[in-house]
Amino acid sequence: MTRAPIAGKQRVTSKKKRSASSRSWLERQLNDPYVKRAQAEGYRSRAAFKLIELDERFALLKGVKRVIDLGIAPGGWAQVVKRRNEATVVVGIDLLEVDPISGVTILQMDFMDDGAPDALMTALEGPADLVLSDMAANTVGHQQTDHLRTMALVEAGADFAGQVLRPGGAYVAKVLAGGADHTLVALLKRMFQTVKHAKPPASRKDSSEWYVIAQGFKGRTEPGEVEEVEECG
Repeated sequence: MTRAPIAGKQRVTSKKKRSASSRSWLERQLNDPYVKRAQAEGYRSRAAFKLIELDERFALLKGVKRVIDLGIAPGGWAQVVKRRNEATVVVGIDLLEVDPISGVTILQMDFMDDGAPDALMTALEGPADLVLSDMAANTVGHQQTDHLRTMALVEAGADFAGQVLRPGGAYVAKVLAGGADHTLVALLKRMFQTVKHAKPPASRKDSSEWYVIAQGFKGRTEPGEVEEVEECG
């Protein structure tokens, strides 16, 4: 395979037959500045910069001592947490096998399994300051179905956060275009002081992903105790 620069960009050329979508993906990777930065700085994926940018905006990692990473593969977010504070205890979970990360406990299991929450809390050995979720359901190509499946993961993550977070803690989760639905927002507003949506610059413009950032964990309250959600671009 050779890589030919054209107009400042690299184009994939090869004698091996590739689909148009495969060539497009390879060219995007080759020319993505975040991919290049991740490689240069030793991060496992460009997704690391999404957390870095969210942290710069919301101070998510300030003073955190225990963090749970839901959907940890390939490990970029956990790397960011450990680089910010090596002493932070990080426990991650994923269906996929993840190469070891120094100082990080990684559980290879389905977060939706009944035993997953207890396994995570046992490994963490104390209340969490932050629960991160970059989980997304496998897409089937039907927008409404994909949205519902991903929202089910976000809601399961929020329910888990309500069990493991210390007062004042935070929950960050990936959602799809349009953000969290009204039911989930209402749940989060009962649990947290502030609930916001953001799309970090590292998230590709053509991607439907956004993130919901819930901060100031206060525990579950009665359904009537709901504040207005603040939307952020």
